[in-house]
Amino acid sequence: MRRWMKLALGFIVVVLVGMLALPLLINANTFRPLLETQLTTALGRQVHLGNLSLSLLTGSLVANDLSIADDPAFGQAPFLIAKKLKIGVQMKPLIIARQLHVRSFAVDSPEIRLTRSADGTWNFSSMGHAASQRNPQQQTAFPDLTVGLVTIQDGRAIVESLPAQGQPHVYQHLGLTVTNFAFAKSFPFALTASVPGDGTIALAGEAGPINQQDAATTALQAQLTVKHLDPVAAGFLEPSTGLSMLADIDAHASSDGATLTSAGSIHAQRLVLMPGGAPTPQPVELTYAVTHTLKSNSGQVQDLAIKTGDVAAHLSGSYQLPADAPRVNLTLSGQSLPIDQLQALLPAVGVKLPHGSVLQGGTLTTTLAITGSLKDLTIAGPVEMDNTRLAGFNLGSKLQGMAALGGVQSGDATSIQTMRTTMQVTNAGVQTDNLYVLLPALGEATGSGSIAPGGALNYRLTVKLQTTKGIGQAGVGLLSAISGVAGDAASVLAAKGVPMTITGTTSDPTISIDLKSVLQKGLGQSLFGSKGQQQNPLGALGGLFGKQKP
Repeated sequence: MRRWMKLALGFIVVVLVGMLALPLLINANTFRPLLETQLTTALGRQVHLGNLSLSLLTGSLVANDLSIADDPAFGQAPFLIAKKLKIGVQMKPLIIARQLHVRSFAVDSPEIRLTRSADGTWNFSSMGHAASQRNPQQQTAFPDLTVGLVTIQDGRAIVESLPAQGQPHVYQHLGLTVTNFAFAKSFPFALTASVPGDGTIALAGEAGPINQQDAATTALQAQLTVKHLDPVAAGFLEPSTGLSMLADIDAHASSDGATLTSAGSIHAQRLVLMPGGAPTPQPVELTYAVTHTLKSNSGQVQDLAIKTGDVAAHLSGSYQLPADAPRVNLTLSGQSLPIDQLQALLPAVGVKLPHGSVLQGGTLTTTLAITGSLKDLTIAGPVEMDNTRLAGFNLGSKLQGMAALGGVQSGDATSIQTMRTTMQVTNAGVQTDNLYVLLPALGEATGSGSIAPGGALNYRLTVKLQTTKGIGQAGVGLLSAISGVAGDAASVLAAKGVPMTITGTTSDPTISIDLKSVLQKGLGQSLFGSKGQQQNPLGALGGLFGKQKP
């Protein structure tokens, strides 16, 4: 028994000594020219490897450095550099016959540069093209580059355009796992990365066969999951576009090599849709379906639904993604949308109601054209609201001069029976034309005006006052005091239309009778008494606002 134990122990010692000595007996660098040649041939790019060593424990050849050249049309900088490359090989053929049978590639901490030219060609489009031109009878160390496992750990990808436009997009902590890779077959893959702003991206699915005429048009099916994406912090959107959010995305993507179709959902927090907007107080759900043409980097939005509560506004149209800034030609439509459920979206589109007020009840209908670059959008079209009320807003208190008459107050809400206008929104502010507003407590107002980016109001209206009750009736008294016209005559004049202005800001508006227009135009007999004697309108105004008559 002792004899057999000694023999077994001796055998183990011999094996261990052999394993330790084998890397010293095999010069791994003798395989470097063959590896470089075969990788260069397979990828169609010049490949350089650093010093090679043999690791029996992992069954691999280890290169200290790896460099893969870029397409010369995109410059002289390498397409990929890495600190270490582990090439898993079958040890028996390597030791006995000095033959390479590759099982796997593991790339450690690579930096990959992905560049798209102005004509839509990527710098990796020609990858593998040379392999497709080889003589099929040619014998190689790893025919057709079939590899059981390819992994990338802790990589860094830099995505940029040529010529350069702005800062490149940088993806850190890039990880990639590909199993059963082959140029001529489909293969499963899983990719992960992080983006600035603490966002993460995960893409998993199946790709291939590799299009060896243009690798960028390889077919794929994949599921995309994005967490905590801030598109501004990530560099996808310029701050000047006014569009921002914190998004979680769950989507499916499918490409036939020419067209990419994608559909999914977006859970958006702190959503802002235009310059001057404020983040939504509650998350907003979006669903989308798009078709994207890869070569032109443009596409069609079949539907983008912006949901809040049980209702949704829908966007459709086309877009282009040039290197400088995305461009869109979209239409936003919403028919009889309940205003109560749209409240959460109002801040996002820059709607600022008077301080302390909210819209309650009623519906909104609109069809808006959204065109231009995201840096300089134009949003234009009709908007109509019906049967709503602005709670927390006292219209009477905002009409200058009403308090001096002891006028009627409208309570804590202002009813809006109808409001319709044609709106145009640009970076310069909001212009509203063909404005019509029917306020039961005041009357009918028509006119136009603008809202500056900071919220300053500049509106000129003609108001046909409601002369029998409410604020309109008090307005008749105000007009009579200004012009010196008796009550009945003032009522007739008020019903024909009184010029008014709205100034101040959206959060604190001021409504005034346009005194200059009233006095200059004279409004017929408004400046004369019953005996045809001219009155002193300035004296009337002085009394109205608590001043001594001249």
